[in-house]
Amino acid sequence: MRARRGAVIAVVAAGGAVTTMLVGLVTNAVSESQWPGWLGWLQEHAWLSFVVLGAAMVGLSVLLAALSETGTPTGAPRAPSPGPDDGTQPPGAALVLRSLPRDTAAFTDRGAELDALVRSVRESQDNGTALPVHVIDGMPGVGKTTFAVHAGHVLSERFPDGQLFVNLNGHTTGRAPVQATEALASLLAATGVPSQQIPVGDDEGAVTEARAAMWRSRLAGRKALLILDNAVSYRQLEPLLPGGRDCLVLVTSRKRLAAYEEVVVSVDALPPDHAVDLFVRLSGRPPESLDRVVLQELAAQCGHLPLGISLLAARLRHHPSWSVRDLRSRLVAAGDRLGEFRAGERGIAATFELSYRDLEPGRQHFFRCLGCYPGTDLDAPTGAALAAVPVSTAREHLDALYDAHLIDEHPGNRHRLHDLLRDYARALADEEGTMEHTEAVRRVGTYYLTALAAANRHILRGGAPAPTVPDGGARLETPPLTSRSEALGWLEDERANVLACIRRANGLGLHELVVRMAAAMAPFLRQAGPWDQAVGLHRTAAEAARQTGDRRALAAALTESGVIRRFMAAYPEAIEALEQAITEYEAVGEKRGKAEALNQLGIVRYMIADNEAAAEAQTESLSLYREAGDRLGQANALADLGMVHRQSSRFDAAVEAQSEALTLYRELGDRYGEANSLRDLGIVHGLMGDYAAAARCQHEALEIYRSLDDRVHQAYALNELGVVHRLTGDFAQARLMHARALEYYTELGERFGHANSVRHLGTLDRAEGRATEAVTLLERALDAYRELGSRGGEAATLGELGAARALAGEEEGAATAFGQSLVILRALGDRCGEAQVLNHYGDLLRASGDPTAARSHYTDALRLAREVRCPLEEGRALEGVGRCDRMTEGPACAAESLRQALEIFRRLGADTAADTVQALLTAQTG
Repeated sequence: MRARRGAVIAVVAAGGAVTTMLVGLVTNAVSESQWPGWLGWLQEHAWLSFVVLGAAMVGLSVLLAALSETGTPTGAPRAPSPGPDDGTQPPGAALVLRSLPRDTAAFTDRGAELDALVRSVRESQDNGTALPVHVIDGMPGVGKTTFAVHAGHVLSERFPDGQLFVNLNGHTTGRAPVQATEALASLLAATGVPSQQIPVGDDEGAVTEARAAMWRSRLAGRKALLILDNAVSYRQLEPLLPGGRDCLVLVTSRKRLAAYEEVVVSVDALPPDHAVDLFVRLSGRPPESLDRVVLQELAAQCGHLPLGISLLAARLRHHPSWSVRDLRSRLVAAGDRLGEFRAGERGIAATFELSYRDLEPGRQHFFRCLGCYPGTDLDAPTGAALAAVPVSTAREHLDALYDAHLIDEHPGNRHRLHDLLRDYARALADEEGTMEHTEAVRRVGTYYLTALAAANRHILRGGAPAPTVPDGGARLETPPLTSRSEALGWLEDERANVLACIRRANGLGLHELVVRMAAAMAPFLRQAGPWDQAVGLHRTAAEAARQTGDRRALAAALTESGVIRRFMAAYPEAIEALEQAITEYEAVGEKRGKAEALNQLGIVRYMIADNEAAAEAQTESLSLYREAGDRLGQANALADLGMVHRQSSRFDAAVEAQSEALTLYRELGDRYGEANSLRDLGIVHGLMGDYAAAARCQHEALEIYRSLDDRVHQAYALNELGVVHRLTGDFAQARLMHARALEYYTELGERFGHANSVRHLGTLDRAEGRATEAVTLLERALDAYRELGSRGGEAATLGELGAARALAGEEEGAATAFGQSLVILRALGDRCGEAQVLNHYGDLLRASGDPTAARSHYTDALRLAREVRCPLEEGRALEGVGRCDRMTEGPACAAESLRQALEIFRRLGADTAADTVQALLTAQTG
């Protein structure tokens, strides 16, 4: 190869010389000077010089092109080009996921292991067989993670749909291994699944299975690479395995895992020569300046483990005056503080000790404090609070520790300790006594309380009490959070760290800190979830409050637990928690807290359509809020009481309560409450037949929800807009609204709203004459409502299901559904709903040839509709009475009822129904 390259260089040089000479001939062809010999003849025939020059230039061009071709290896890896963004990806989903850590220069010769891994993958892909799980095992510090990450980068082109990395914390001192359900939540979030859509629940096994199924679905048909680092057992990682045959999984663990269909790639300590070569490369010294025999001794002290070698080489690189003998002397003199480590790991501990002793005392203290940190990564303000130093000093310490290879950098100016270094730092902190550990956690907890107070100022609704800063918090420097979006972003980034801090504080017996931090996290967890984590947090807070005997704090934790249980549609558990909270508040005479718990209890009662109990709870809550002078609480109780009145068909009372609530919300600047009241007022206006006012209220509510980025309530407003469009005959727009709402509910995992959307779509299918499709959707909705325990939803769906079955010719099934619906509606006191079902039932009886029984149902519906002022059902009942009279008494007797129905339909803008009645009247006149 070298000879060929030398020949090519010589040819190019000679060609250049000939070209230069020819240029000279051409430029002197017109001169008076005469060139000697054959060159003179060439000078006399200048045209030939041009020909020779052109040929030389063409030849050189061909030669250079050939060199360019041969200079590029045909097998050179190419960076994968991202696929085009065609806009078909779901909101928030990444087109290609790449979360592998950066490949490192510390990777040394693992040619045999890497070749075996690449060969195994290539053979499986070429043969079309399923890719087996590849388990990379070996002792701590041997470089398993480094090898896996390097292999991931080498294989990335074969897996264009993404490369993901997850640390399972299988062997991390002081930290429990990551549970499969938690890891699945992180993976689903990384693939663009909103946190509210990730399955939650009390049955951990069922939640894990549901998340695993969703994860397998997300990777179905994709070629992706997944690195599961630091696994403790096959049971831990099994739910994380993709179901497809085209995904590669690399697992690292300190244990030998018993997996099915796995390929084990053992990564052992480096061979002595390779370990020395790695040391030389990382030391930055010329090889000839280093005593190789001494280097072999240093490598042996590190157990030939890449981690120890890289740290030790860094020491030498950062001390130009040291020789390798100096380094050996210092290493031998260093003590081993990690007694639980053996063999090669003892050399790593000595390396850690050497790096630690090289730090000045203040930096040593900072490093020890990092061992007390409960979270996974931290920024400078968190480190400052942890070690009780200024932020500028913390930033200097972090930079110095990074330079010393004692800490890793991560995106967002964050830092993280390697597992072994975390073990070492924590062992150092433990030597100082438990008090230093406890005080460090207390300090970082106070910092988080201060930062949470700043974040909550942007999250809490208008009129809510201002968050309080803990003692000593005013001196702490927290991130600048100037907007709601910044606050939410910070909370999302710090969620795992705050929750870990609460768990550590609870383990150290810092119960008061646990209670306060849980309460400070509650507003964010209410809206962002995951709700299963929130339930666990508030359970911990309640137990901490019991330990301290703080009944007020216990009641607050129980109230928050009840709220989250309601979000999860676990209504019995929500009622139990809220009733316990009320008891605790009564015991300490806390009226405002009791009012809050009663308000939340009333909402749960409303959700299960226990209207009498709901109204009682909201009325008592309103009275207590008025005694306490809490205007926001008054607005909430009034709004929720209005919803109960509306569900009980007391429309005038509903409008009165919601209007008063709306006024209070606007005075307080509470946009969220304003939107809620507008939405419910829109529902009431729709039931009373004022569709223009209903649409106006829903549009206003929708715009506010959009400004708040609240997709759950956007979906509720969209559903109500769809109802208005259906009632006014705009079926296409109605379907668009309901479909969009269903999409939001599906993304967010909101089960009650999802059932509502399915019911509305089924009702729309029935209105458009698609009986089969309507029955299918309505039966789905019915199952969902029954599972949720929503009697109101069950009753409404049964009424629509009866109408759909009647349309399909299933008279017996329709009558059964109508009967079941009426029983529930009468128990709930929903007279408007009862009138609607009676009208449907009358339609069934009339169509089956029993006008007398049908007229009886229409007459009952007419009475109820007029009592509650529900004009649509009044018009439908009048039309039914007229049709029955027409069948039994003749057209003349039917005319008056039909004319009254026509007048109502015209006034409501229900053009389709009006046109039908008009045609009937015209036929009678004719």
